Amino acid sequence: MAAGDVAGGAGTEEAAQEERDWSELTPVCLAEAFSRLALEDLWRGAMACCRSWRDAARSRPELFAVLDLEPGFGESVGAEAAAWWTPAFQRRVDAMLRSAAALAAGGLLEVRVRHCSDDALAFAAERSQKLTILSVKTSPSVTDRSMLTVGACCPMLTELDISNCYEISYKSLEVIGQSCQNLRVLKRNIFNWIDPSEHVGIVPEDYLRECPQDGDREAIAISKFMPKLKHLELRFSKLTTVGLNMIPRGCKELEVLDLFGCANLTSRGIDQAAANLKNLKKLEKPNIYIPRSSFHMGRYGHWQLYDERFQTNVFQI
Repeated sequence: MAAGDVAGGAGTEEAAQEERDWSELTPVCLAEAFSRLALEDLWRGAMACCRSWRDAARSRPELFAVLDLEPGFGESVGAEAAAWWTPAFQRRVDAMLRSAAALAAGGLLEVRVRHCSDDALAFAAERSQKLTILSVKTSPSVTDRSMLTVGACCPMLTELDISNCYEISYKSLEVIGQSCQNLRVLKRNIFNWIDPSEHVGIVPEDYLRECPQDGDREAIAISKFMPKLKHLELRFSKLTTVGLNMIPRGCKELEVLDLFGCANLTSRGIDQAAANLKNLKKLEKPNIYIPRSSFHMGRYGHWQLYDERFQTNVFQI
């Protein structure tokens, strides 16, 4: 056979491969291909392509076992991040959360979203009894109402992140602790209220002013109802030594304790609590400098009474 014939044959074969009709793939083959796609490619690409591809994806509930929108939030700044606080953006997140819960057909295992609503979270929780990881941090519309639903419907929960959710109170922590007895990780951080300048232009000012004040009550609830915790984050919490001292009494298995920004704590109180946590491997101390202007004189009384906590020109923890 001549070299030209060989080359021509090879070219014909390549052309045939390029002209293959993907619509002829069976639903099983399509679903297998979709399982290798990233979340964004699955939702915006494959499922948006045509009805047959959408039906193929829906035939495999395990494709929707994980809903993780967190990477998208980490990449946005400025005006784009400010848009997260709009009702329109919340509706978009809600639509994805509802769809994932419905498509997973009871098999939703992990949810990491922000800015979802009470109704959407309750909808997902009611249909996701196998849920093990739930992160709804910075969801200003999420309240105790939906968290009670999570507690009632998701007993297998092992990790919960409710950071910056100011409408969630210690009551939710009590219910979650009682219902989700395998909880190992709790993240209850709040925005930096000491120096909120990093959030200006993104987080509404009125929301920043409404940060939770009942840090001690939350610490007591954690201690009483979450004995198996291994990882606890309370960044910028307003708990005092009273609340901190309760944690070692109930959370004896704690390995990681993050207290960064907890300005109401003393070095002595932190060291005492840490000494009572025999399994503690990592302790993040407040490690902050607080200008005197950040506090009201009347709240703390005479400065000389607080030599243990404060330095001469700044508060240092």
